[in-house]
Amino acid sequence: MRGTRRLTARQVATTTEPGLYADGDGLYLRVSPAGTRGWIYRYQIGGRRRDMGLGRTAEVSLARARELAGEARALVRDGRDPIEAREAARAATAAEAAARAAPVHTVRAAAEALLAVRRPGWSSPKSAQAWEATLGRYVYPVIGDLDVAAVDTEAVLRVLTPLWAEVPETASRVRGRLEAILDYARVREWRGGDNPARWRGHLDHLLARPHDLAPVRHHRAVPWRAMPAVWQQVRAADGLGARALELVILTACRVGEVRWARWDEIDREARLWVIPAERMKARRAHRVPLTAPALDLLRRRWARRIERGPGAELVFPGQRRGRPISDMTLTTTCRRLGLPAVPHGFRSSFRDWAAETTAESHEVCEAALAHAPRDRVVAAYQRGDLLDRRRRLMDAWAAYLAGEGDGAAGS
Repeated sequence: MRGTRRLTARQVATTTEPGLYADGDGLYLRVSPAGTRGWIYRYQIGGRRRDMGLGRTAEVSLARARELAGEARALVRDGRDPIEAREAARAATAAEAAARAAPVHTVRAAAEALLAVRRPGWSSPKSAQAWEATLGRYVYPVIGDLDVAAVDTEAVLRVLTPLWAEVPETASRVRGRLEAILDYARVREWRGGDNPARWRGHLDHLLARPHDLAPVRHHRAVPWRAMPAVWQQVRAADGLGARALELVILTACRVGEVRWARWDEIDREARLWVIPAERMKARRAHRVPLTAPALDLLRRRWARRIERGPGAELVFPGQRRGRPISDMTLTTTCRRLGLPAVPHGFRSSFRDWAAETTAESHEVCEAALAHAPRDRVVAAYQRGDLLDRRRRLMDAWAAYLAGEGDGAAGS
């Protein structure tokens, strides 16, 4: 080791004799036998001496070497080994770079990959359609674009909490499918750790058991899978009540809207029934797309309409002048046919079918039922009534009722 005085920039640039040249406070210029000049910081920690390289003089100036030595010295004063601290920082930087370079596997991509694996083993395409429908409606809008590795318990709860008390059966199904997706991602090494969607020992501490929840009281409805048979039964039945039920089923309209339907609201050429705002629950006009079976029903009703006198303007006139058939007429028809439902419940049958078998959006399905968006922001931006998409959905519903395939729409 040569000298103890502070080095100068000229000495650093011109010194060629091999050895160590002290600058003070543990900083040294090291000249190798091959003439290479570099900086080291010498320190003691944990009872042993260590030399930390700070770079070659060609890249690190004297002033910069003193700064680096000072930073290392501060670590030693704090009881930290500067070499180990530097290695840890380099490892973290490398991990961040690797993470940025690695492909991102979103929840949506993982779900599609899982479905591609499972689809060949399912006996019916409806199984895949049911998965796609529930994921598209409840999961993708919330976390579909999130990296599957970033899905945690909080993300799972953002999906499930809005559904859990309202539709516990559907929510439980969504949870199971999300758990399967995350398990698949773990096996593919796209994520690690425990599955945040698992029930036992995890979500069972955060959510009520589905079967303990008080069911929301709904109108009794026919299961959607039974609707084709029920549809044929209603079509074969006699009476004005059966004809009104046909239109309720085909349009998914409310019973009151169908009972009070007027001929001047129906445009058969445009295949539209426009219900005025004053007769709508949401107090805004509703355009109902008319399917081929609905138009056929209306043609048959038109042929038998009352030609003269009060009541001729109603599609389903009652016995009292100017009044339609009563609610009880439709309810009695359901009872006479032995149907386990009330007339309004057919809207639920339609909604369940749309949710389970189609890939149509939540907004389109709700618009088909003339439900106003609950979210004010959504309502502000949704100016149209999605008529073309609703027409395709209702055509698919009519095809399903007629037994023409599965009637799936929007896929």
